[in-house]
Amino acid sequence: MRHSVKTIDAVSEKNKRVTITDIAAQAGVSKSTASLVLNGRSKEYRVSDETRDRILALASELHYQPSIHARSLRSHRSHTLGLVVPEMTNYGFAVIARELETLCREAGLQLLIACSDENPAQEMMAVNSLVQRQVDGLIVASSQLNDAEYQKINASLPVVQMDRLINGSTLPLVITDSVASTAQLVETVARQHPDEFYFLGGQPRISPTRDRLAGFQLGLERAGIVDQPEWIIHGTYHPSSGYEMFAGLCAHLGRPPKALFTAACGLLEGVLRYLTQHQLIDSDIHLCSFDDHYLFDCMTLKIDTVAQDCRGLAQHSFEMVTQLIDERPLAQSTLFLPGSIHWRHAGSLAQLAGR
Repeated sequence: MRHSVKTIDAVSEKNKRVTITDIAAQAGVSKSTASLVLNGRSKEYRVSDETRDRILALASELHYQPSIHARSLRSHRSHTLGLVVPEMTNYGFAVIARELETLCREAGLQLLIACSDENPAQEMMAVNSLVQRQVDGLIVASSQLNDAEYQKINASLPVVQMDRLINGSTLPLVITDSVASTAQLVETVARQHPDEFYFLGGQPRISPTRDRLAGFQLGLERAGIVDQPEWIIHGTYHPSSGYEMFAGLCAHLGRPPKALFTAACGLLEGVLRYLTQHQLIDSDIHLCSFDDHYLFDCMTLKIDTVAQDCRGLAQHSFEMVTQLIDERPLAQSTLFLPGSIHWRHAGSLAQLAGR
């Protein structure tokens, strides 16, 4: 029994967190001297090189890790950022989150991620949870109809909009110029299929749908096609919605459409699932979409896409929010990043070559 107690004590001692007090005691210095060295202020307070080296060597040997809570109390910051996105299964948001996590890690920050599932009420619950955790700033791809709640939050901590613009909001924004890139793609495809070109979009109330639809309509106009409202179909951005809209369209036409633009990768996923299940993957449909995925390069069915600069969206959002946290003025509060078109369909490539 006594042996078991010793073993438990040994484990407890082994798992005990090493503190500045422990380092100071073993180095034979005061706690304040150890603290100055471990916080990089030894030169400022003229701590000798010998003492500094001894403290740092002990800290390394004992695997000392500074307390995040103590650091927060000293700096009045939590050294965390909050990211709110509609869903993490979306490839674009997953890439942006990964890039942001890397940027935070390199800057000594932690990224906390919350998903809204395109639900405004759920979004605000997630945001309030992040605020309660005392994040230093928020980056949001919002589903809100207005920014009233975010403006209240912005009074105490910075909020940056990313990928989506809340109606009429003046909060800082980093977004893809989806109108210009979509119009360029749609114009080229519409010249090949002037009699039938459908649009599958998400909720009309959010900016990605409005902007990509505006680009679609502009592309048709440039191709000399008058407005065709029956070509426009709306649902949500879930793959299941893409499947259902496309199934309904095929049932209405009695076949797949000649050309189709999906407003997001998730909708395209639903379309591809329908085509696969109904042995239509080799049909003559000309598919194009907003959002890109590296797997599209491996498919036999060629898909023309608009790719967002996910790294740029993450980088500029991070720079904006950290500048605001540091109370530095922004050079510009609204930034539009260009989309890039990946041409894969033979007809599109031939159309471009003939211009």
